Amino acid sequence: MKPEMPRRSEHDANPRFRFERDAIRSFRFVRCSLDHGTGEARLVYAFDDGPELVETVRFPGAPFTMDAAREQAVERALRLLHLIAGISYYKAAVPERIEVESYLVDTDTAALLESVYLNGLGEFAYRNGLDLAGRIRFPGVQAPGTRIPMIGLRSHALVAIGGGKDSLVSIEALRGVGVGQTVSWVGGSQLIAACAARTGLPTLNIGRELAPELFEYNRQGAWNGHIPVTAVNSAILVLAALLQGVDQVVFSNERSASYGSLIEGTGEVNHQWSKGWAFESMFGEYVSAHIAADLHYYSLLRPLSELAVARRFAAGQHYDAHFSSCNRNFHILGERPVSRWCGVCPKCHFVFLALAPFMSKPRLMGIFGRNLLDDPEQQAGYDALLEYHDHKPFECVGEARESRAALAALAARPEWREDALVKRFAEEIAPQLDPSELALEPLLIPEGPHRIPEAVWERLGAHFTA
Repeated sequence: MKPEMPRRSEHDANPRFRFERDAIRSFRFVRCSLDHGTGEARLVYAFDDGPELVETVRFPGAPFTMDAAREQAVERALRLLHLIAGISYYKAAVPERIEVESYLVDTDTAALLESVYLNGLGEFAYRNGLDLAGRIRFPGVQAPGTRIPMIGLRSHALVAIGGGKDSLVSIEALRGVGVGQTVSWVGGSQLIAACAARTGLPTLNIGRELAPELFEYNRQGAWNGHIPVTAVNSAILVLAALLQGVDQVVFSNERSASYGSLIEGTGEVNHQWSKGWAFESMFGEYVSAHIAADLHYYSLLRPLSELAVARRFAAGQHYDAHFSSCNRNFHILGERPVSRWCGVCPKCHFVFLALAPFMSKPRLMGIFGRNLLDDPEQQAGYDALLEYHDHKPFECVGEARESRAALAALAARPEWREDALVKRFAEEIAPQLDPSELALEPLLIPEGPHRIPEAVWERLGAHFTA
């Protein structure tokens, strides 16, 4: 799912207190509620004794009726969403104290949250020069061990769609093996809605609106930056699955998402940490153990590289005029749907390169409107993808070894090898690399851990290796 931000409220907040970032001492999880009649969840937060910050999430399909077991699971999922979504507000001041007021948090939940907040705010902390290690502490209490039951969810998948190639590969793979699915997304993006409609499948569009005060706080000097949007969307879809009574929440994060940017003097900082295996395994296990035993959270593409996903996408042309992985089309104040590809951001650079070995050149240029690999002005962007005199961009892009292998493959093809950046790679960069590490084929083999249910994986294995 694309990191499409929730829309801003129509009215700016009229702040009744001055937001003084460095003077704030506590962040409070005040309460949360869900109206089963309207499908509206309200997530309430506050700093110190400041005004309540109310976020709303609207789930289609109300009114919701369910038995007691599912209702209890919904309440557990609502609290988890309240706790994870709070990261959007906590980051404004990163105060020293976290308080949860209307319910208790057990030690397992506290451990999950501390990991999500610390790692999910890794890029935010790096860019703002903050050290969050040891600062984020949730008040966990030891709870008696209770076995979370199966609650009779029906076999069906909510599949997160972001409008890019990855989620479309998942959707078509599940369709191919006969798994029932509903295409789901959070926010009001027209681009995502059009892409979802193109699938011809049932859709679920969940609304999310941030507390308007947050925008005023930003103007008053709040800390700002990247948050783990996939973690928030995961919690939203877990709650949505329970309201719908279905047993699978499916994302489309490939194994490359587990690798971050190596920053000299800092270490690894992963822009897409909540798309990586560490988050997926931790969150998925938590959901099964603490929310509902028969609710499965997983990424269908986890065993695949970005290049393997690109190969699967290139096998069909149904979405060529509809998909977009360009994150400049998704931002907090709306989108620019006139062009699906800006052609200058890291996502455009990488998707063009990843698809090039598997698509005809005219088809690829038809999608993007130009040849990015024959534009010398794009050199710095591609050097970052290669980790050549630069680090991997803070974006959802593949590993450097994938970019190197893709360029090496193109350098051997007559239709590509004279293009400016392909030629430069062959003449300047490739001679410095180990030729054995430039092969494309090994990167196309599914491997590594995953949480895909065994029955689904048995049917998918041949599909992904074909």
